[in-house]
Amino acid sequence: MQANPTAATPQTGEPTTARTGIDLRRLPWVKRLAADYAFAFGGLAPFFSGNPKEESAWAAAIARAQAHPRDRQQLARAVGEQQRRRGAPAQARAAADRLADATAVAVLTGQQAGLFGGPVYTLLKAITALKLADEVTRRHGVPAVAVFWIEAEDHDWDEVRSCTVLTGELECRTIGLPERPAGDPVPVASIALDDNVASVLAELEQTLPPTEFRDALLADLRAAYQPGTGMAEAFGRWMERVLGERGLVVYDASDPATKPAVGPVFVRELSTPGQTALAASKAGADLAAQGYHAQVQPADGSLALFRLDESRRAIRQQNGQLVIADSSYAPAALAKEAAERPAGFSPSVLLRPVVQDALFPTICYVAGPSELAYLGQLRGVYEHFGVPMPLIYPRATATLLDSAAARFLAKYQFPLEALQPQDEGGLNELLKTQIPPDVDAAFAAAGAALDSQMQRVVDALLTLDPTLEGAARNTTGKIQHDLENLHSKTIQAAKRKNETLRRQFFRTRALAFPNGHAQERTVGFVWFLNQYGPALVERLWDALPIEMGQHWVITI
Repeated sequence: MQANPTAATPQTGEPTTARTGIDLRRLPWVKRLAADYAFAFGGLAPFFSGNPKEESAWAAAIARAQAHPRDRQQLARAVGEQQRRRGAPAQARAAADRLADATAVAVLTGQQAGLFGGPVYTLLKAITALKLADEVTRRHGVPAVAVFWIEAEDHDWDEVRSCTVLTGELECRTIGLPERPAGDPVPVASIALDDNVASVLAELEQTLPPTEFRDALLADLRAAYQPGTGMAEAFGRWMERVLGERGLVVYDASDPATKPAVGPVFVRELSTPGQTALAASKAGADLAAQGYHAQVQPADGSLALFRLDESRRAIRQQNGQLVIADSSYAPAALAKEAAERPAGFSPSVLLRPVVQDALFPTICYVAGPSELAYLGQLRGVYEHFGVPMPLIYPRATATLLDSAAARFLAKYQFPLEALQPQDEGGLNELLKTQIPPDVDAAFAAAGAALDSQMQRVVDALLTLDPTLEGAARNTTGKIQHDLENLHSKTIQAAKRKNETLRRQFFRTRALAFPNGHAQERTVGFVWFLNQYGPALVERLWDALPIEMGQHWVITI
């Protein structure tokens, strides 16, 4: 890895930011599909709408989005009303106003409404979308808006109710709202925060290390996460507080005001039950036949739609009828209901992208690795609904380190990915490099001499009594084992002698791979805001490339 300083100002004494790129294919947790998408797109081309590395693909996506009919004025009004209710910054409101322009296009990304914004990858997704929108405007001369879609109708409370941060000792601490009683699945958008949120914020305050930024950070969080505020609305307020001044448009997908615009999608899903699942399953099988994995495997008879009342209920087909809980309906009856009351329905993961891109003039969706995989199953679904499929762009992926951790990696030329295992194998390998060369040379010479001399013993014994060969080789093995034990004791002695190096190793590992998991998928970005303050966004904006195929180690 070669460091690439991007914001160093040593003459002023201000903090510096540097970055180092790592080829994604080096990282053992990156699946083949994600690697090939960046480096061998040709094999995946049949599953997507274009290669985002090609300018012509962007031009085609822009033309498709501009040509598709949609009520842009109503969309801009609905989004603007959401922003007004949340008190969005002026820059975000101005960006939303641009959606009314007949030539405007959108770069979308999204996530569930995770507590306090969720893990670092939420921030990385949003920044990737903002940077892409800027590039589209600059290169293609069209108004491009970055939109963050809050998947507010999702009903998995356990996915969003907690946030993980690090203590002052870099130990993981998960802080969360209480579990909900078992029962019917309730959309997150309908869950209002209660007094428990004050306790959670107090716990967060006690857990976050004291910094000059902590008080202001907690004040901003308390302003967003107030008792009586909906969980999704609090998330939207917080995202606008962090990135609204950069022009990020936050959209709450549970808004009934925009449901009429996508009612025809719901009607078609109910009128052709099973077709979405069938198309996604076929694409999944085709991916599997090429050695990839099918991210989503729809259940037989399932529809990609839920019915909303007080809960979110799945719809399935059975014996020519559509079944919701214990009730059966004729497909035409439910289709009529969707046409008259579209706010009573909600798309599943397979239909959500189509709904999203029927509503917004989307030219590109910024996806995480799992999303990239299931979106590869949806080209036929888009065609079925007559909605243009956007380009798919992998979000920026990064590990954020402080200067001490970065110095450790650079000094010992230690690969980032070697920190992930939670045993001491990586440390032992590093310590071996710190043992004086003459010690390793002595062990190597002893091993070679042992093999040579014991082979002479074996050869001599064969002329005397061949049955002694086994005993001789057994003796050789015992001596080799003792020599290996002595080498291990030498490493342990090196560990004791290199206690500073040992501390540096474990500290860097705890920061880069908390509990053995990638930092960006584990640690809430509020922890980094506490460490670096609002300048975190500025530094990431300057230092984080959105180049495909690279994982970035960002030193802040």
